[in-house]
Amino acid sequence: MEQRLSARVRNIKPSATMSVDAKTKSLVASGQPVINMSVGEPDFDTPTAAAFAGIRAITNGNTRYTPAAGTMALRQAIARKLMTENGLTFAPEQIVVSNGAKHTLYNVFVAICDEGDEVILPAPYWVSYPEQIELAGAKPVIVGCDESTQFKMTPTQLEAAITPNTKAVLLNTPSNPTGAVYHEEELQALAKVLRNHDVYVVLDEIYERLVYDVKQTSLAAIAPELQDRVIVINGFSKAFAMTGWRLGYAAAPPDVAKAMASFQSHSTGSPSSMSQAAGLTALSHFDPAVVETFQHRRDVLVEGLNSLAGVSCAPPEGAFYAFPDISGVIGKRYEGTPIESATDYCQLLLEKALVASVPGDAFGSPNHVRFSYAVADDDVADAVQRMRQFHLKLS
Repeated sequence: MEQRLSARVRNIKPSATMSVDAKTKSLVASGQPVINMSVGEPDFDTPTAAAFAGIRAITNGNTRYTPAAGTMALRQAIARKLMTENGLTFAPEQIVVSNGAKHTLYNVFVAICDEGDEVILPAPYWVSYPEQIELAGAKPVIVGCDESTQFKMTPTQLEAAITPNTKAVLLNTPSNPTGAVYHEEELQALAKVLRNHDVYVVLDEIYERLVYDVKQTSLAAIAPELQDRVIVINGFSKAFAMTGWRLGYAAAPPDVAKAMASFQSHSTGSPSSMSQAAGLTALSHFDPAVVETFQHRRDVLVEGLNSLAGVSCAPPEGAFYAFPDISGVIGKRYEGTPIESATDYCQLLLEKALVASVPGDAFGSPNHVRFSYAVADDDVADAVQRMRQFHLKLS
């Protein structure tokens, strides 16, 4: 019975992306040719060398517990990666490896937040951020961003959102769901504000390798004086197509890293030893051709979306999501069925066109829809054609 559950659990909202993905897979299982653009899961295979490293770990008996924060070999490799690729200096002891970047983020909020604390969260935001912040006892302070700033928080907005209760600011760049990338000058402007406030800066950079025609820069690199309160989040799911391996990590100040490792030791224990072996090899096997493939798909999808009446979409600069504004469709009907929200639009698009997407309400932006183009090239082109046919029936 619900009253026997904790208030913490009763207040959790189901993940919209996971819910749509589950419904989509159910339709596929029943024989429906659905194109699933709802979930952020690359359609590539894990790099072969990484996959075989995982297999060797199993066959060689490397199947036991590791230290709670991860193997020293992997933490050393991550520290080297952060130095050589990102210009960040972290000791291996400051690295905590977890069961995916989502798990890593939750560990962060539990480690730094108390009841009554506030975490500044630009919207649109990834669906799990506010839930995780609230589960940690803190309050998400939503800062609304839109196309006028390319969905990026301005220094003025940041300054206005900071209060004596602010514990942290969360920046996701490249962004899920918008694909927005904070440029170096924008990060410099935000850092200027942050220098004057003693708050943590949580940088979710899980999509850092997937950028198009722009440079991905970490705020931690351009503002090294903030490093004693910067927490960098990353992982292996997106760039290396290792979603099922469940492997993410944080680079944090020593006291935060120690607290995260301690919490993890009592909650989940160490991440999978086999996954860590695969991740260690994956770090040196990123394929830049993946970026070219995603950029081609982005271009096809964005052009297609902008050809639809009532839809507008700026090209994302990173990640693998398009986030079009569909406000011009709200109020229309599909063969007599009213479309009164993005949720209505997505439901009809799934039922009638067999294209799965996620309504923007889940991301704090109710007039938008998220489409993932982490699907095959032919599926992107086919989805565009299905949507065109769908829109022809709107009135």
